[in-house]
Amino acid sequence: MPTEAPERQRLLRVVAYGVAAVAGCLMLLPLVGPTDLDLVRAFQRLQPDAEILFHLRLPRVVLGLVAGGGLAVAGSLFQALVRDALADPYVLGVAGGAAAGAVIAIACGWAELAGYPGISVAAFLGAGLALLLVLGIATQGDRISSFTLLLAGITVNSFCAALILFLHSIAEASRTFAAMRWLMGSLEVLDIQRLWWSSSIVLATVGYLWRHARQWNLLAVGSEWAEARGVPSRRLLITGFVAASLITGLLTSLTGPIAFVGLMVPHALRLRLGADHRVLIPACFFAGAVFLAVSDTLARTVLAPVEIPVGVVTAMMGAPYFIWLLRSRKRSLWL
Repeated sequence: MPTEAPERQRLLRVVAYGVAAVAGCLMLLPLVGPTDLDLVRAFQRLQPDAEILFHLRLPRVVLGLVAGGGLAVAGSLFQALVRDALADPYVLGVAGGAAAGAVIAIACGWAELAGYPGISVAAFLGAGLALLLVLGIATQGDRISSFTLLLAGITVNSFCAALILFLHSIAEASRTFAAMRWLMGSLEVLDIQRLWWSSSIVLATVGYLWRHARQWNLLAVGSEWAEARGVPSRRLLITGFVAASLITGLLTSLTGPIAFVGLMVPHALRLRLGADHRVLIPACFFAGAVFLAVSDTLARTVLAPVEIPVGVVTAMMGAPYFIWLLRSRKRSLWL
């Protein structure tokens, strides 16, 4: 019990600071933009201020918060399951599969699939197929090899990248431009209802992962260690990969691939807070949420009226920080 009290206090501090930061983003970031906004007119539902605030900026900030938090949590879980500091949805092929599916839909002109937006459905299906392929390659009898899983993910990712280049070379110019734009990542919200139900699924999955934080702690040490303490490691590994891939595929289908959030945020927080997922998962969610929402605000305001793709901004901010992180830490980043 004495060891539980400090962890509970750290968790309460993380949640308190995180909720305050997210609330600040929701209140302040929608007010920032290239067009001046009159709040009185907006809350009186007078146009165009109401349209800008409630239908353009606020949903975009919400999507940034949910997507950033979800990708960061998925990255932290992938790193724990594979026990590799470089594991994230991109390295393991899930995001690559989603990108390939979306580009196929764009190149083929699939506006709708089964009554839903074709790009989103194809991206989600691509992520699922990539996950099944990677798990199938890495499964050896009753065990899943983390090393083989990582190599399989890199291979699938490379194949998806080659497929995307092939489609670029044969598609029409307009569709090639649309595919390139999607691959850069964007938080533009086209369907408010889809944003709400997608956010509900992501938040519910994050809550499920946090409830099983103790088990992720055991798996992060090793499968044998977890099994010796009564944790069914194979079933938990599959559950973890499916949950993290669900988050990644769903968010990528909405935003396109956004790099470095799932890699950089868990690294930075693990160095600061340690590897206890009871604290790390909520910390990753709040930090990733704020990071992506702020990055998107910069993307739409720095060169206004020109809008920079948010994936470009996260890569430009994340890559130098990650290089500095690697150079400044002489010991392993896996704690």
